[in-house]
Amino acid sequence: MRKFIGLVGTNTTQSTNRQLLQFMKRHFVKQAELELIEVSGLPMFNKPQDMKVPERATEIAKKIDASDGVIISTPEYDHAVPAVLMNALEWLSYGIHPLLDKPVMIIGASFGSLGTSRAQAHLRQMLDSPEISARVMPSSEYLVGHVLEAFDDKGDLTDKDKVEQLDALFADFQQFVEISKELWHTVKVDKKEVQKLGKEDFN
Repeated sequence: MRKFIGLVGTNTTQSTNRQLLQFMKRHFVKQAELELIEVSGLPMFNKPQDMKVPERATEIAKKIDASDGVIISTPEYDHAVPAVLMNALEWLSYGIHPLLDKPVMIIGASFGSLGTSRAQAHLRQMLDSPEISARVMPSSEYLVGHVLEAFDDKGDLTDKDKVEQLDALFADFQQFVEISKELWHTVKVDKKEVQKLGKEDFN
């Protein structure tokens, strides 16, 4: 059984994106193990000259390294991902690179009808950056809009079509993880390139 990390891309206490990941953890319990990790609690990224990474970021990186893939659930604020998620990704691409060539699936939930579509595009762009270089599953937006009506009292999605879509995407992600294992030819080169970037002084 594969193990995935679910990054909660917000520091909101009552978050529907956390709720979405919690639903996935229960819903797919017989298919994979999903461990939820909060991205809050990290100091503001300030590019320390000694490249010392906070212990919390190192802990997250180790869990990502040991996983088969990562699922990131993000809200949408002003057409972008929350600052707390951006901050976490900054730390996870400074001296440590756990997302390098790591299969990633993006999901999101929001109050509006668009369901974080712009934030997901923003996040995909960040994950494609040379400093992160994650392997984001293509053509795989999962958007949950009007989230105040999307879950029942047990925290389960009520829209059967949305559940069916999630089932299909999760099956595709499992396959994407398997395919990614065959894409090993550039791994050493990618690691060398990202290490070179880490030695440069970014502005």
